[in-house]
Amino acid sequence: MGEDNRTSVTEFIFLGLSQDPQTQVLLFFLFLFIYLLTVLGNLLIIVLIHSDPRLHTPMYFFLRNLSFADLCFSTTTVPQVLVHFLVKRKTISFAGCSTQIVVLLLVGCTECALLAVMSYDRYVAVCKPLHYSTIMTHWVCVQLAAGSWASGALVSLVDTTFTLRLPYRGNNVINHFFCEPPALLKLASADTYSTEMAIFAMGVVILLAPVSLILTSYWNIVSTVIQMQSGEGRLKVFSTCGSHLIVVVLFYGSGIFAYMRPNSKIMNEKDKMISVFYSAVTPMLNPIIYSLRNKDVKGALKRITTK
Repeated sequence: MGEDNRTSVTEFIFLGLSQDPQTQVLLFFLFLFIYLLTVLGNLLIIVLIHSDPRLHTPMYFFLRNLSFADLCFSTTTVPQVLVHFLVKRKTISFAGCSTQIVVLLLVGCTECALLAVMSYDRYVAVCKPLHYSTIMTHWVCVQLAAGSWASGALVSLVDTTFTLRLPYRGNNVINHFFCEPPALLKLASADTYSTEMAIFAMGVVILLAPVSLILTSYWNIVSTVIQMQSGEGRLKVFSTCGSHLIVVVLFYGSGIFAYMRPNSKIMNEKDKMISVFYSAVTPMLNPIIYSLRNKDVKGALKRITTK
Protein backbone atom coordinates (compact mmCIF):
# COMPACT_ATOMS: atom_id res chain seq x y z
CA MET A 1 0.00 0.00 0.00
CA GLY A 2 2.60 2.58 1.08
CA GLU A 3 5.98 3.55 -0.37
CA ASP A 4 9.51 3.28 1.03
CA ASN A 5 10.07 5.96 3.68
CA ARG A 6 13.29 7.14 2.02
CA THR A 7 11.82 7.79 -1.42
CA SER A 8 9.37 10.42 -2.53
CA VAL A 9 5.85 9.34 -3.43
CA THR A 10 5.31 9.01 -7.20
CA GLU A 11 1.61 8.11 -7.04
CA PHE A 12 -1.28 8.29 -4.61
CA ILE A 13 -3.94 5.69 -3.87
CA PHE A 14 -7.49 6.83 -3.11
CA LEU A 15 -9.72 4.98 -0.66
CA GLY A 16 -12.68 6.52 -2.50
CA LEU A 17 -16.25 6.95 -1.29
CA SER A 18 -17.00 3.30 -0.59
CA GLN A 19 -15.26 -0.09 -0.40
CA ASP A 20 -18.43 -2.08 -1.10
CA PRO A 21 -18.64 -3.23 -4.79
CA GLN A 22 -22.45 -2.94 -4.97
CA THR A 23 -22.42 0.55 -3.46
CA GLN A 24 -19.71 1.56 -5.94
CA VAL A 25 -21.89 0.48 -8.88
CA LEU A 26 -24.81 2.52 -7.53
CA LEU A 27 -22.52 5.51 -6.95
CA PHE A 28 -21.15 5.15 -10.50
CA PHE A 29 -24.62 5.60 -12.01
CA LEU A 30 -25.48 8.42 -9.58
CA PHE A 31 -22.29 10.34 -10.39
CA LEU A 32 -22.70 9.64 -14.12
CA PHE A 33 -26.22 11.13 -13.97
CA ILE A 34 -24.95 14.16 -12.02
CA TYR A 35 -22.06 14.70 -14.46
CA LEU A 36 -24.22 14.41 -17.60
CA LEU A 37 -26.72 16.86 -16.10
CA THR A 38 -23.84 19.23 -15.19
CA VAL A 39 -22.33 19.15 -18.69
CA LEU A 40 -25.66 19.48 -20.51
CA GLY A 41 -26.99 22.20 -18.18
CA ASN A 42 -23.89 24.38 -18.24
CA LEU A 43 -23.28 23.94 -21.98
CA LEU A 44 -26.91 24.88 -22.62
CA ILE A 45 -26.54 28.07 -20.56
CA ILE A 46 -23.30 28.99 -22.42
CA VAL A 47 -24.86 28.33 -25.87
CA LEU A 48 -28.11 30.19 -25.07
CA ILE A 49 -26.30 33.27 -23.75
CA HIS A 50 -23.94 33.28 -26.74
CA SER A 51 -26.67 32.84 -29.37
CA ASP A 52 -29.46 35.09 -27.99
CA PRO A 53 -28.78 38.86 -28.30
CA ARG A 54 -31.37 39.53 -25.56
CA LEU A 55 -29.07 37.79 -23.10
CA HIS A 56 -26.05 39.94 -23.98
CA THR A 57 -26.25 41.81 -20.67
CA PRO A 58 -23.75 42.03 -17.78
CA MET A 59 -25.67 39.53 -15.61
CA TYR A 60 -25.60 36.84 -18.31
CA PHE A 61 -22.01 37.66 -19.26
CA PHE A 62 -21.01 36.74 -15.69
CA LEU A 63 -23.36 33.75 -15.68
CA ARG A 64 -21.64 32.41 -18.81
CA ASN A 65 -18.28 32.69 -17.01
CA LEU A 66 -19.77 30.91 -14.00
CA SER A 67 -21.11 28.08 -16.17
CA PHE A 68 -17.72 27.64 -17.84
CA ALA A 69 -16.05 27.51 -14.40
CA ASP A 70 -18.63 24.92 -13.23
CA LEU A 71 -17.94 22.81 -16.31
CA CYS A 72 -14.18 22.85 -15.65
CA PHE A 73 -14.66 22.24 -11.91
CA SER A 74 -16.79 19.14 -12.41
CA THR A 75 -14.70 17.76 -15.31
CA THR A 76 -11.51 17.96 -13.21
CA THR A 77 -12.83 15.43 -10.67
CA VAL A 78 -15.97 13.52 -11.71
CA PRO A 79 -14.68 11.56 -14.80
CA GLN A 80 -11.76 10.26 -12.72
CA VAL A 81 -14.13 9.33 -9.88
CA LEU A 82 -16.32 7.44 -12.38
CA VAL A 83 -13.33 5.39 -13.57
CA HIS A 84 -12.32 4.67 -9.97
CA PHE A 85 -15.78 3.27 -9.18
CA LEU A 86 -15.09 0.54 -11.77
CA VAL A 87 -11.52 -0.41 -10.81
CA LYS A 88 -10.08 -2.00 -7.69
CA ARG A 89 -6.87 0.06 -7.44
CA LYS A 90 -7.72 3.77 -7.46
CA THR A 91 -4.45 5.52 -8.27
CA ILE A 92 -3.29 8.91 -9.56
CA SER A 93 0.27 9.99 -10.40
CA PHE A 94 1.93 12.79 -8.41
CA ALA A 95 1.85 14.96 -11.56
CA GLY A 96 -1.83 14.14 -12.10
CA CYS A 97 -2.62 14.98 -8.49
CA SER A 98 -0.73 18.29 -8.78
CA THR A 99 -2.60 19.21 -11.97
CA GLN A 100 -5.94 18.38 -10.36
CA ILE A 101 -5.17 20.67 -7.40
CA VAL A 102 -4.06 23.55 -9.66
CA VAL A 103 -7.19 23.41 -11.87
CA LEU A 104 -9.61 22.83 -8.97
CA LEU A 105 -8.29 25.79 -7.02
CA LEU A 106 -8.17 28.00 -10.12
CA VAL A 107 -11.79 27.45 -11.15
CA GLY A 108 -13.13 27.10 -7.60
CA CYS A 109 -11.60 30.38 -6.42
CA THR A 110 -12.65 32.09 -9.66
CA GLU A 111 -16.24 31.04 -8.89
CA CYS A 112 -15.97 32.65 -5.46
CA ALA A 113 -14.91 35.94 -7.06
CA LEU A 114 -17.53 35.69 -9.83
CA LEU A 115 -20.35 35.20 -7.32
CA ALA A 116 -19.22 38.39 -5.53
CA VAL A 117 -19.07 40.27 -8.85
CA MET A 118 -22.58 39.04 -9.71
CA SER A 119 -23.89 40.34 -6.38
CA TYR A 120 -22.36 43.75 -7.16
CA ASP A 121 -24.06 43.66 -10.58
CA ARG A 122 -27.43 42.96 -8.88
CA TYR A 123 -26.76 45.78 -6.39
CA VAL A 124 -26.17 48.32 -9.20
CA ALA A 125 -29.24 47.04 -11.14
CA VAL A 126 -31.58 47.36 -8.13
CA CYS A 127 -30.14 50.29 -6.19
CA LYS A 128 -28.83 52.46 -9.07
CA PRO A 129 -31.06 51.50 -12.03
CA LEU A 130 -30.70 54.87 -13.82
CA HIS A 131 -26.91 54.62 -13.80
CA TYR A 132 -26.72 50.88 -14.53
CA SER A 133 -25.75 51.16 -18.21
CA THR A 134 -23.05 53.76 -17.50
CA ILE A 135 -21.58 51.85 -14.52
CA MET A 136 -21.74 48.28 -15.89
CA THR A 137 -20.26 48.91 -19.33
CA HIS A 138 -18.91 46.02 -21.41
CA TRP A 139 -15.33 47.04 -20.63
CA VAL A 140 -16.05 47.10 -16.88
CA CYS A 141 -17.62 43.62 -17.13
CA VAL A 142 -14.58 42.28 -18.99
CA GLN A 143 -12.27 43.76 -16.33
CA LEU A 144 -14.36 42.28 -13.47
CA ALA A 145 -14.42 38.83 -15.13
CA ALA A 146 -10.67 38.99 -15.89
CA GLY A 147 -10.03 40.08 -12.29
CA SER A 148 -12.02 37.09 -11.04
CA TRP A 149 -9.95 34.64 -13.11
CA ALA A 150 -6.72 36.41 -12.09
CA SER A 151 -7.60 36.18 -8.38
CA GLY A 152 -8.41 32.48 -8.87
CA ALA A 153 -5.02 31.97 -10.53
CA LEU A 154 -3.21 33.80 -7.71
CA VAL A 155 -4.84 31.77 -4.92
CA SER A 156 -4.27 28.55 -6.88
CA LEU A 157 -0.58 29.41 -7.33
CA VAL A 158 -0.04 30.19 -3.63
CA ASP A 159 -2.00 27.20 -2.25
CA THR A 160 -0.49 24.74 -4.74
CA THR A 161 3.08 25.98 -4.17
CA PHE A 162 2.77 25.66 -0.39
CA THR A 163 1.08 22.25 -0.60
CA LEU A 164 3.42 20.66 -3.16
CA ARG A 165 6.69 21.98 -1.66
CA LEU A 166 6.13 19.67 1.34
CA PRO A 167 7.88 16.29 1.24
CA TYR A 168 5.63 13.26 0.68
CA ARG A 169 7.34 10.03 1.70
CA GLY A 170 6.02 6.77 3.07
CA ASN A 171 2.24 6.95 3.30
CA ASN A 172 0.63 7.51 -0.10
CA VAL A 173 -2.95 6.44 0.70
CA ILE A 174 -5.46 9.32 0.57
CA ASN A 175 -8.75 8.78 2.41
CA HIS A 176 -10.57 10.81 -0.24
CA PHE A 177 -11.77 10.51 -3.84
CA PHE A 178 -9.78 13.32 -5.49
CA CYS A 179 -6.73 15.49 -4.77
CA GLU A 180 -7.20 18.71 -2.82
CA PRO A 181 -4.92 20.43 -0.28
CA PRO A 182 -6.74 19.47 2.98
CA ALA A 183 -6.61 15.75 2.01
CA LEU A 184 -3.00 15.88 0.79
CA LEU A 185 -1.63 17.72 3.84
CA LYS A 186 -2.55 14.74 6.01
CA LEU A 187 0.14 12.70 4.22
CA ALA A 188 2.98 15.25 4.39
CA SER A 189 6.20 14.06 6.01
CA ALA A 190 6.91 17.46 7.58
CA ASP A 191 5.21 20.12 9.72
CA THR A 192 2.26 21.59 7.79
CA TYR A 193 1.58 24.64 10.01
CA SER A 194 2.95 27.29 7.61
CA THR A 195 1.09 25.70 4.68
CA GLU A 196 -2.16 25.60 6.69
CA MET A 197 -1.71 29.29 7.57
CA ALA A 198 -1.06 30.18 3.92
CA ILE A 199 -4.21 28.29 2.83
CA PHE A 200 -6.18 29.96 5.64
CA ALA A 201 -4.93 33.41 4.57
CA MET A 202 -5.88 32.73 0.96
CA GLY A 203 -9.27 31.50 2.22
CA VAL A 204 -9.82 34.86 3.91
CA VAL A 205 -8.97 36.62 0.62
CA ILE A 206 -11.09 34.46 -1.70
CA LEU A 207 -13.88 33.26 0.63
CA LEU A 208 -14.50 35.75 3.43
CA ALA A 209 -13.78 38.96 1.46
CA PRO A 210 -16.28 38.10 -1.32
CA VAL A 211 -18.84 36.99 1.30
CA SER A 212 -18.53 40.44 2.94
CA LEU A 213 -19.12 42.11 -0.44
CA ILE A 214 -22.12 39.84 -1.11
CA LEU A 215 -23.67 40.56 2.31
CA THR A 216 -23.16 44.32 1.85
CA SER A 217 -24.73 44.19 -1.65
CA TYR A 218 -27.74 42.22 -0.42
CA TRP A 219 -28.22 44.44 2.62
CA ASN A 220 -28.53 47.43 0.24
CA ILE A 221 -30.75 45.46 -2.17
CA VAL A 222 -33.16 44.41 0.61
CA SER A 223 -33.28 48.00 1.94
CA THR A 224 -34.14 49.26 -1.56
CA VAL A 225 -36.74 46.54 -2.20
CA ILE A 226 -38.55 47.29 1.09
CA GLN A 227 -39.04 50.88 -0.08
CA MET A 228 -40.51 49.81 -3.45
CA GLN A 229 -44.17 50.62 -4.00
CA SER A 230 -44.77 48.00 -6.71
CA GLY A 231 -45.40 44.43 -5.55
CA GLU A 232 -44.50 43.17 -9.04
CA GLY A 233 -41.16 44.99 -8.90
CA ARG A 234 -40.36 43.41 -5.53
CA LEU A 235 -41.21 39.96 -6.86
CA LYS A 236 -38.97 40.42 -9.92
CA VAL A 237 -36.01 41.52 -7.77
CA PHE A 238 -36.46 38.66 -5.29
CA SER A 239 -36.75 36.15 -8.15
CA THR A 240 -33.51 37.28 -9.81
CA CYS A 241 -31.55 37.78 -6.60
CA GLY A 242 -33.02 34.65 -4.97
CA SER A 243 -31.37 32.41 -7.59
CA HIS A 244 -28.00 34.00 -6.98
CA LEU A 245 -28.38 33.83 -3.20
CA ILE A 246 -29.20 30.08 -3.26
CA VAL A 247 -26.04 29.39 -5.31
CA VAL A 248 -23.96 31.56 -2.96
CA VAL A 249 -25.18 29.75 0.18
CA LEU A 250 -24.56 26.29 -1.34
CA PHE A 251 -21.11 27.01 -2.74
CA TYR A 252 -19.67 29.22 0.00
CA GLY A 253 -21.14 27.15 2.82
CA SER A 254 -19.36 23.97 1.73
CA GLY A 255 -16.17 25.82 0.66
CA ILE A 256 -15.77 27.63 4.00
CA PHE A 257 -16.36 24.36 5.89
CA ALA A 258 -13.58 22.63 3.90
CA TYR A 259 -10.93 25.36 3.80
CA MET A 260 -11.50 27.70 6.75
CA ARG A 261 -10.96 25.40 9.72
CA PRO A 262 -7.97 23.69 11.36
CA ASN A 263 -6.65 20.71 9.41
CA SER A 264 -7.14 17.50 11.41
CA LYS A 265 -4.96 14.50 10.59
CA ILE A 266 -7.99 12.31 9.90
CA MET A 267 -10.30 12.63 6.89
CA ASN A 268 -13.77 11.54 7.97
CA GLU A 269 -16.88 10.66 5.96
CA LYS A 270 -18.48 14.06 6.69
CA ASP A 271 -15.50 15.80 5.03
CA LYS A 272 -15.95 13.61 1.95
CA MET A 273 -19.67 14.42 1.75
CA ILE A 274 -18.92 18.16 1.88
CA SER A 275 -16.40 17.65 -0.96
CA VAL A 276 -19.01 15.74 -3.01
CA PHE A 277 -21.33 18.68 -2.53
CA TYR A 278 -19.08 21.44 -3.88
CA SER A 279 -17.22 19.33 -6.48
CA ALA A 280 -20.18 17.51 -8.08
CA VAL A 281 -23.60 18.64 -6.80
CA THR A 282 -23.26 22.46 -6.84
CA PRO A 283 -21.99 22.64 -10.49
CA MET A 284 -25.07 20.58 -11.46
CA LEU A 285 -27.49 22.74 -9.46
CA ASN A 286 -26.28 26.14 -10.72
CA PRO A 287 -27.78 25.94 -14.25
CA ILE A 288 -30.98 24.37 -12.87
CA ILE A 289 -31.41 27.14 -10.27
CA TYR A 290 -30.68 29.91 -12.78
CA SER A 291 -32.78 28.52 -15.64
CA LEU A 292 -35.84 27.27 -13.75
CA ARG A 293 -36.28 30.59 -11.94
CA ASN A 294 -35.49 32.78 -14.93
CA LYS A 295 -37.97 33.89 -17.61
CA ASP A 296 -35.22 35.26 -19.90
CA VAL A 297 -33.41 31.91 -20.06
CA LYS A 298 -36.70 30.04 -20.59
CA GLY A 299 -37.59 32.49 -23.37
CA ALA A 300 -34.20 32.05 -25.06
CA LEU A 301 -34.59 28.26 -24.90
CA LYS A 302 -38.06 28.48 -26.44
CA ARG A 303 -36.79 30.74 -29.25
CA ILE A 304 -33.86 28.47 -30.07
CA THR A 305 -36.03 25.29 -30.07
CA THR A 306 -38.78 26.79 -32.26
CA LYS A 307 -36.41 28.09 -34.95
